[in-house]
Amino acid sequence: MTIRTLLEQSVARHPDRTAIRYRRDGVWLSRTYKDFAFGVSQMAECLVQLGLRPGDNRVAFILENSPEWMEAYLAVTGIGAQVVPLDPKLKKEEIQYVLHDSGTALVVTDAWHAQHTLPEILPALPNVRHVIATGPAGQDCAPVAGRPCHSYEGLRARVADAPLAFYAAHAAAPQDIASIIYTSGTTGRPKGAMLTHNNFCCDAEAALTRMDRIVTSADDFFIVLPLFHSFSFLTNFVLPILCTSGMLFVESLKTVADDMKALRPTIAMVVPLLVEKMIKKVEERINASPVTRLLMRVGLGKLVGKGVRKNLGGRMRLFIVGGAPCPVHVLTGFTRLGIRISEGYGLTECSPVVAVNPIFAPRIGTIGKVVADNYVRVAEPNEQGVGELQVRGAIVMRGYLNNPEATRETFDGDWLRTGDLASIDADGYITIRGRKKALIVNREGKNIYPEEVENVIARHPFIKDVIVLGYTERGQPGERVGGIVVPDLEAIAAEHQGQEPSWEAAEKFIRDAIAGQCRELADYKHLRKIRVQREPLERTSIQKVRRVAYQGSLDN
Repeated sequence: MTIRTLLEQSVARHPDRTAIRYRRDGVWLSRTYKDFAFGVSQMAECLVQLGLRPGDNRVAFILENSPEWMEAYLAVTGIGAQVVPLDPKLKKEEIQYVLHDSGTALVVTDAWHAQHTLPEILPALPNVRHVIATGPAGQDCAPVAGRPCHSYEGLRARVADAPLAFYAAHAAAPQDIASIIYTSGTTGRPKGAMLTHNNFCCDAEAALTRMDRIVTSADDFFIVLPLFHSFSFLTNFVLPILCTSGMLFVESLKTVADDMKALRPTIAMVVPLLVEKMIKKVEERINASPVTRLLMRVGLGKLVGKGVRKNLGGRMRLFIVGGAPCPVHVLTGFTRLGIRISEGYGLTECSPVVAVNPIFAPRIGTIGKVVADNYVRVAEPNEQGVGELQVRGAIVMRGYLNNPEATRETFDGDWLRTGDLASIDADGYITIRGRKKALIVNREGKNIYPEEVENVIARHPFIKDVIVLGYTERGQPGERVGGIVVPDLEAIAAEHQGQEPSWEAAEKFIRDAIAGQCRELADYKHLRKIRVQREPLERTSIQKVRRVAYQGSLDN
């Protein structure tokens, strides 16, 4: 299977099914699967005219979510060339490194990056031959550092009446690399994971099977997460195409609530931060109403959930959470409301979904079972059965581009090392215990998993954000447990007649709150050092705390 094959099968099954919906100039627009596929073949011909050919020809995308992102991706990979997706928010130096390391020949971007970012970095990138800028149709833009810059819609106009012969005659093979996705580079230079069509197609099919094949052509996916990230790419793009489902774009992060009501999706792939905010608002409404509080108390949360679903468009039936660990209280909160929510786990090098909770038999607190036809093991488990999670199967990447040493280090034979600590119960459900590098080992030799402590502390309403870290004292063996905490000043003020407290008072409230929360934990897991700060914690593009940025920050 290839991603192009999935698209062609969907067109054959339901040519007039709406494939994508998006908002332009204040108007909601849509394209059917038949029209979407035609646009893909048309864009492929445009790219071929610019010299794109099957093989190691690489096209970098520096682009926010859009129909053009999807269309261009399918055009490039459909003929057997490769896409290098980048986060548009990367710094110039980071973009330059990825374009150089990947040998990118063509860049698809927006007008802003074409005018402000590329002119500064292209002089050092002789491999880049063309730039394509999305935006209003019209004339080609001015050359960028001597390279032709083409309007996306202008290119399409060139082939409006031309035969689409090249696309018809050249199709990708399952073993062809489709994406080279660069890791965040938090521990060094970014590494480009080479992922094939077969990787993605097998992962989508395997995840669908593990999800009890609950997704159908009647579903509409709500696309909030960025497509350059592997979790969103597989679950908001490849999976819907596999199922001939609809793909609905939010206009912006500021309009998520309004867009959900307008688009009425049925499935949303989300990161924990988004559903945390949602459940917090729901709980505030529940607490403000004696009637809903009573309904929840007597076990009639599903009646309350009907009102919640109405605010989500009326058709929402499933949230899948991934990208970072989801707090247990969020999962239980939605479950009590009768709204299905299931947690999964993955990493870029595995296309990325490794495990997901079965929809009809989830176990809250676990990441579910390994996706179908793939395998996991716990390497060198300790007495509690905790060790490094390793993965084998069709979802595992080919390796890192231009980096055989890193590739060797990442594999234990044919098992991929995830770097995550986990245990697996007798029924095959996996529980993530923490990052191997983040594990805290105190001077008594006890293991402390930061995520466990964070989940307990984060449940307090005065806590806006928290990261738990190991720190060392000069001349003392082992690590101690510390944390950096961001207070929710609005929540504190609401508890004190609307008056925002002084910073000294806020710090005391936070320290008291943490002490109270830690009573749920064994004494050796309690925070011995706490830093309270106003500034939000650094996060990645999918809102995962950038833990490496804080390592060593509490050491003495």
